[in-house]
Amino acid sequence: MWLPGVLVAAAAAALAGTVHALVPSLPLLTVAVVLGIIAGNVRAWRPVLTGVLAPGLSLAATRFMRLGIVLLGLKLSLVDIAGLGWVTILSTVAIVLLTFVGTLWLGRRLGLTGHQPLLIATGFSVCGASAIGAMSGVVKAKDDEAATPIALVTLCGTLAIAVLPLLWHPLGLTDLQFGHWVGAGVHDVGQVVATAQIAGSAALAVAVVVKLTRVLMLAPLVAFVGLRERRREALRRQGEPATDRATRRPPIMPLFVAGFLAAVLVRTVVPLPDAVLVGADTVQTYLLAIALFGLGAAVNLRTLARTGGRALAVGLLSWTLIAALALAAVQLA
Repeated sequence: MWLPGVLVAAAAAALAGTVHALVPSLPLLTVAVVLGIIAGNVRAWRPVLTGVLAPGLSLAATRFMRLGIVLLGLKLSLVDIAGLGWVTILSTVAIVLLTFVGTLWLGRRLGLTGHQPLLIATGFSVCGASAIGAMSGVVKAKDDEAATPIALVTLCGTLAIAVLPLLWHPLGLTDLQFGHWVGAGVHDVGQVVATAQIAGSAALAVAVVVKLTRVLMLAPLVAFVGLRERRREALRRQGEPATDRATRRPPIMPLFVAGFLAAVLVRTVVPLPDAVLVGADTVQTYLLAIALFGLGAAVNLRTLARTGGRALAVGLLSWTLIAALALAAVQLA
């Protein structure tokens, strides 16, 4: 029965929204992940989380995440992205690709197993926890396998809210340059808003558009990995009948990612009323908050402390890499 777990995750998302309303500098999605991690590491609650609540939390971490990603596309207008200019667009794409490849290499060099290198690379280079959720759906990663990347991207994104503003003036950045740096180097959209807003509305606008340009990279990265998984599955099943291979072949692009792209196109070509956009943004945020609570509840800090040293090193190095690449792009622009 999935209803109890979903209701608990929804209540946690509502609590995260209340905390964000009281302390706007704390991104709602970050609070939702942290609440999940706290809940998952209270020993007395573990039997309930892994028992009666488990089906609902698993459903929240997958289905709700996918619905939220589809609605995330309504934040993106290709017209706004084109307004950045080709230099900024190309540099942003280059940052995403270099961070993705660099983090993937670091993860493998430091001996991370399974899908962890891929999930960490996706989260840090594209759009944080929601990107990890999307990629998990493509490679069929388990919830607990995505837990460490979720925890790392939340930790580093939260650190960025505190650290980047301290470097703003010492680095000699203008308000707009700071906004560009934040948009190109911070992981989650909420974390970008929390970090860039201190530099004013113009800096915030630049940060959000640059960040959403990175979000758009989710689709081609997922499609690339989906195609790779499709080829690997075909090689594994070469000896099977052709009909079996066809029915078991994973999709090149999951349906929810296609929905994300469709939402981007709708946002670009259809003049949607502000009320619709605001409503969709609210629903999208809470869908992701419900999903991230479910993923956060799968994080076991004791296990992470015993086995997560190398993963933490990869996360911190990836965070440093994307911040450095973004800063270089800003100063060269």
